[in-house]
Amino acid sequence: MKRERATAPALPVRYQHVEVHRGASGWYRDDADDALALEVPVALAYNGISHAVMMASPADLEDFALGFSLSEGILAHRHECYDLVVQEEPQGMSVHLTIASRRLAELKERRRSLAGRTGCGLCGTEALDQAIRPIPSVRASLPSDAAIQRALGALADHQALQAATGASHGAAWCDADGHIQRVREDVGRHNALDKLIGALAREGGPGENGFALISSRASYEMVHKSASAGFGALVAVSAATALAVEQAREAGLMLVGFARPGRHLVYHRPTGTAPVRAHG
Repeated sequence: MKRERATAPALPVRYQHVEVHRGASGWYRDDADDALALEVPVALAYNGISHAVMMASPADLEDFALGFSLSEGILAHRHECYDLVVQEEPQGMSVHLTIASRRLAELKERRRSLAGRTGCGLCGTEALDQAIRPIPSVRASLPSDAAIQRALGALADHQALQAATGASHGAAWCDADGHIQRVREDVGRHNALDKLIGALAREGGPGENGFALISSRASYEMVHKSASAGFGALVAVSAATALAVEQAREAGLMLVGFARPGRHLVYHRPTGTAPVRAHG
């Protein structure tokens, strides 16, 4: 991006306190305060044209808007975003992006293809054969079992919003040794990954031989977003879907799931070795 600014900063507080009654064994105990994660509408507009409204945590919205634009194919490169402005609105937040004219033309064509259609479950698609987008090939990275376990063990220490509310997902970028380099959080798992993608893009892209660690399942979308960002490996705390494994194989991306202390499952290892379970 040539220029980036925000006329109003993203809300600094991502959670709020409410009074609750703590219950146990059918009776109410002491009144207390509980922290709730904020979830607000975030509108994305490109060159003045409204495109989407997403529910998200109101933090790191510059990263979110850029990451979403890249992972959804609206932009091919971060330099195609010339300006990015975050504004606080009465009903939520808005992000206004100024993008390259050729990308805007493609976005308008995509929007025209949806005109007059209803019941769109996958936004941006008009037929079943468009639901599964082509996935780019990546240069696979092969983190060791020890690196995966090291990153997994440190993830909670980097999730301040999750610690406060218990209601957010995290997406982390880890180096080849499993040291966490960058983390983004959001109430939505896709949003958290988009924020990470955007943050890394603004810094010049992910480093070689690193991997992404997510606190959710590895779905088709999460694998596709990871490959679009050039990630060579994706590690998920929960399971992978069948389509996610199929897409990882097509992209040449290492896919790991059920990452828990002392164990994880390797669904796809691009070197061609059989999936293995790590212990310790």
